Amino acid sequence: MCGIIGYTGKKSAVPILLDGLRALEYRGYDSAGVAVFTGEHITTVKAKGRIDAVDEIIKKDHSELFSTCGIGHTRWATHGEPSDRNSHPHGTDSLMIVHNGIIENYMVLKERLVKEGYEFLSETDTESAAKLIDLYYKKLGDPMKAIASAVSELVGSFAIGVVFRDIPGKIYAVRRDNPLIVAVSDEGNFIASDIPAILKHTKKYYQLGEGDIALIEENGVSFFGANGDKKEYELLEVKWSFDAAEKGGFDHFMLKEIHEEPKSVEKTIHTRLVDGLPVFGIPTLDSEKISKIKKIHMVACGSAMHAAMVGRQMIEKMARIPVSVEIASEFRYNDPIIDKDDLVLLITQSGETADTLAALRLAKKLGVYTLSIVNVVGSSIARESDGVFYTWAGPEIAVATTKGYTVQMATLFLFAFRFAQAKGFITDDTTKELSTCLAGEVPAAIEKAISMVDTAKKIAEYCKDHEHVFYIGRGIDYALAVEASLKLKEISYIHAEAYAAGELKHGTISLVTDGVPVFAIATNRAMYEKMISNIREVKSRGAHVILVCASDFPAAPDLYDDLIIVPDVPETFAAFPTITILQMVAYYTAVSLGCDVDKPRNLAKSVTVE
Repeated sequence: MCGIIGYTGKKSAVPILLDGLRALEYRGYDSAGVAVFTGEHITTVKAKGRIDAVDEIIKKDHSELFSTCGIGHTRWATHGEPSDRNSHPHGTDSLMIVHNGIIENYMVLKERLVKEGYEFLSETDTESAAKLIDLYYKKLGDPMKAIASAVSELVGSFAIGVVFRDIPGKIYAVRRDNPLIVAVSDEGNFIASDIPAILKHTKKYYQLGEGDIALIEENGVSFFGANGDKKEYELLEVKWSFDAAEKGGFDHFMLKEIHEEPKSVEKTIHTRLVDGLPVFGIPTLDSEKISKIKKIHMVACGSAMHAAMVGRQMIEKMARIPVSVEIASEFRYNDPIIDKDDLVLLITQSGETADTLAALRLAKKLGVYTLSIVNVVGSSIARESDGVFYTWAGPEIAVATTKGYTVQMATLFLFAFRFAQAKGFITDDTTKELSTCLAGEVPAAIEKAISMVDTAKKIAEYCKDHEHVFYIGRGIDYALAVEASLKLKEISYIHAEAYAAGELKHGTISLVTDGVPVFAIATNRAMYEKMISNIREVKSRGAHVILVCASDFPAAPDLYDDLIIVPDVPETFAAFPTITILQMVAYYTAVSLGCDVDKPRNLAKSVTVE
């Protein structure tokens, strides 16, 4: 959840660390801090609030601060409220650390360390890790052995960067179940939680392995196993530019990423088509393997789980394979019933979501084939899955996902076509027709939805003045309603809920009062008549109906108060422009309320702890 960066090299470390933290602020922004070598000391500056608060303190009280090596942290609070004393880095007179993750046994460690004479200054779990490393360093006198010994006692998930006062210019790093990269350049080397933090300086990086320890020095990096044996890693290279991780003239990352949806979908799908037919490039998932799949268990969290809800409808309808959609945190604890011929399909943008990663490991332990849909190359879930399908969405910085969700949805549509083809339910010609439409007509329809700015702003102006907003739909439209309601509430803080339209009479309609906005999504022709009845039900209770429908929906003027006509596209693909326009409504509602769109309160981009 938090963001970590470290730098050692030829340049001034402080501006590099602060810039890197700004690039990582989407991971948490409750507090921030840096610790840098200054002569024989480590100087630490940290504060509650955004990165700029730390920058201001440095300019005011440490204007002469210069260092070529240090570590930094931006925090999403888990243990201990956001405050100056709970800010990272934490440490002792001998060392300082930054930490992303959760140390589950921190209280047990704290009790032991207090008996050893340590005094605790914060409420964080991180401080227990820092003092445990210090304890072993004082006993063993070797930084590698101290870190390895401490890590062997830590229960939980973490990525940790460490600097030792008497080893200037060097940074040590270790990870378990949390992302951490080691990047290299001619002017110095880095650790970071994510790639955007280092893109100004380099595109070359290593993905630190589970439980391994990295030593970062000015002139090179080294990797070691917990037993001290040296390891060799493959050097990776980022394929997108620094500009791709910047706003590019847009007011917010979220708006930029909505505008990137058409190209993201086109790139993800078009690159997987050969002569118009889907080719995944996953050797372990050939036609024979697909034909034997009895059931698919889709496992995900948040918006990825909502994409799975759409995918379930498509796969069951086209490939006739039973599909369950499981919240990752529930899946792993529910003793799932899985057959050896089932498929566990994990969906995650970051590839590091803690609950999804745990679900993956459970599935592998049960001996079932695992396939992941992931946006981040080399991430933990991508590496550990039996097969991986990368979505080429590029960096997504805004906490509220937009293009990441849309590309996941597009991928699941392609899966539906490929599985239906392998099962013999559709011909090659039909598969080609559907796939090429997904790669071509769909991005064009999304472009048209993005252009509907005036419509989105008008609806947003009405919604912003209401405490409650409801969304209704049937089938895939209901799945879209669930995602649309999440978008609105997570960035505007308006209470928003989605309901299957057929459930209105089972209690839901009691919430509808005069003027309450109700988005009625109606793009499924088979459900037109049913939706008209449901819309009249809420309209008769005083709802302000915002009808979101295809151009042929038979909407009488008295059926709605506001109308959004979804750009024309074959009915199978109506979900794409529909969700885009609803993302736009959520965005402009949040903007009109003055909310921090890219960094909504209490939320972080990547949930790397349970």
